Amino acid sequence: MKQNISIFAILFLSSICGAHALEYNSGNMTLKLTGYGTAGFIEPDFNQPDFLGDFRARGQMNYEMDNVRTFGLVYAIDAAALDEDDYMREAFTFLEQRGLGRIELGFTDSVARKLSVGLPDVGGMRVNDKPLFYKKIRPDGAFISDTTLTTGRDAFRLNVVSASMRGLQYGASVAAFADDYDYSIDAGIKIRRPAGKLKTAYSFSASFTENVDGFTTDAYTAPVFADWRAQGAIGMNLQYNSWILGMNVRAIYDENPVGIVSDGISAGTGISYDLLKYSVSLSYIFSDTGIWDSDTDNYDAHTVIGSFRYKYSSDVDFWLSLGMTTDTPFVSVALRLNF
Repeated sequence: MKQNISIFAILFLSSICGAHALEYNSGNMTLKLTGYGTAGFIEPDFNQPDFLGDFRARGQMNYEMDNVRTFGLVYAIDAAALDEDDYMREAFTFLEQRGLGRIELGFTDSVARKLSVGLPDVGGMRVNDKPLFYKKIRPDGAFISDTTLTTGRDAFRLNVVSASMRGLQYGASVAAFADDYDYSIDAGIKIRRPAGKLKTAYSFSASFTENVDGFTTDAYTAPVFADWRAQGAIGMNLQYNSWILGMNVRAIYDENPVGIVSDGISAGTGISYDLLKYSVSLSYIFSDTGIWDSDTDNYDAHTVIGSFRYKYSSDVDFWLSLGMTTDTPFVSVALRLNF
């Protein structure tokens, strides 16, 4: 059923993908629809090809209350949400004041996630967000697939984030009324230096989640049961001309975990290069779980992925990814349509 919905969504997005973002303006109100659809194949072990579909659609309404303040509504859905039986990726309202910051209220990522710096990724395998290859190639043990900190999108959340001031941006989040934990507090800082030949970006994030009860944040992993969970992450991007180098480290600690132990560390690095309509990237992610518990065997997971992208136009591109999880090599090709 989910695959049928995904295929339908991809075909729908493809049918309307003849132009850039769909936008409607009326007075002080703006309506905007953006997204993409991907359809292709993945071959684990270079054997039987399997359909690989992905999509995301995001609608946003902005209403300019005056020259300084903007009120808005956002709803988005994607394939990753459908994989977890959710029919929204995010649904929230926001109030933004120019030069001061923004307040968000609803179901969305935390500030810690939104201010994080990810690894370079020119393919369509979602290296920084519930990677697609783990949907088709399940590991033998618990692992941490994303190097950027996340506390999920299923809880009702309040985000407060500042405007960027001389490259510095910071914020905090509080989430409650969740089925799988009591509350979560997140904080994040992002520092950007976009001037000069060498452009840099750094991110620092942390979170605390109380009474974790069947909670999952990473792609296709077992639920977590613990008294509480603490996380911390740092990230860095360096850009020199068309080269981008990225590095990330994420640490997770669960107090008195019950069942599968899935806390530990995840570290990644990657590099990408753009030349006209062509882009290439190479990324490596290492996950080590069970390191805080002497009674549990560690589970190491290694992922290497190289990707090539050809941009036929601003709306259409083709990508090819070649990689290997801990035990399984794979190749994937797909066509992506943007709008």
